[in-house]
Amino acid sequence: MHATALVIGKFYPPHTGHRHLIETAAAQAGHLWVLVQGSRFESIAVAERARWLAEEFAGANVTVVPVRNDCPVDYASDEVWTAQVDNMRWALKIRGVEAIDAVYSSEDYGARLAAAFNAVHVCVDPQRSTRPISGTACREDLAGNWKQILPAARRGMAVRVIVVGAESTGTTTLSEALAAHYRQQFPALASVPEHGRHYTYEKLAELQQSRPEATVEQLVWTAADFGVIAERQSALEEAAAEAAPLVIADTDALATTLWERYYLGDGSYGSYAAAAGLPRRDIYLLTDCQGVEFEDDGWREGEHRRPEMTEWFKETLTEAGHSWILATGSRERRLATATAVIDAMLTQQGTFTSPAWAGRTVLATA
Repeated sequence: MHATALVIGKFYPPHTGHRHLIETAAAQAGHLWVLVQGSRFESIAVAERARWLAEEFAGANVTVVPVRNDCPVDYASDEVWTAQVDNMRWALKIRGVEAIDAVYSSEDYGARLAAAFNAVHVCVDPQRSTRPISGTACREDLAGNWKQILPAARRGMAVRVIVVGAESTGTTTLSEALAAHYRQQFPALASVPEHGRHYTYEKLAELQQSRPEATVEQLVWTAADFGVIAERQSALEEAAAEAAPLVIADTDALATTLWERYYLGDGSYGSYAAAAGLPRRDIYLLTDCQGVEFEDDGWREGEHRRPEMTEWFKETLTEAGHSWILATGSRERRLATATAVIDAMLTQQGTFTSPAWAGRTVLATA
């Protein structure tokens, strides 16, 4: 056992190989410090990478520290090496860490880094045979290596498209069309249906156990109902983000707050806690009620309020500072508008920038 150990890396993005390295070090140390080295030239902020790792190792004997480091990498230069080590040393020193007993790494520079800290070097899986993955591989094939990326990072990196709208305005039609379209690219893309509708089915079935003649119009809604709907809707969305790099959600907890307002008025806030903690949204697609015939499937009751509800969505999304697009026109036109912006977002998601001196980790092939 070592009293204090150190792991450094870019974690760009954090993956299962990183987890193996950190778990190995943490199991052999009283306390492990993980320095996340981030450059301004990289696409994912160092604070985000550190947050994802901290979430993964919450409660463990691990402290994750984001370190901004724009110093070039040049292993042949003693001067650059000195600058790099000093950057790390002070990131630890200002946190009260004066000595490191062991440096854990899978890299060639590990022994030299350990010597700079007067520590022992522990080499972990240098051939990546235990965990055959690298940050390079993740960046070059994000979709193919999605499950190798740590869950918190997947949730943070997934492109999230939320389809919202008033009753019978084509939200489910559009979200299902988008899911079918992108499932060709991402076979693991998960469905995120409107949980409120499923909850309504359950609520009516429960009422009909004592009152077989009861109809949906006789349901009594409470703030607690909307709180449950919002929480479950968010859980479905998070699971979808872990499954694939793209999330297509048929509504979300923010929309649930509007439906709560619709049914219970402005004084009810059961769903607001779930809506307040939503992760980043990339785009909201708001389905327009204009030109869309109302289809009464026996579960709807708000044809006359569709224009008002649509305006509520516009107001709420704008006030919250979200990016949103009014999906209008035919089904084909709506789908074309949506795929144009989603394709651009996916291109941006899959483009990882790095400084000119960044190296590549090439995994050994069988």
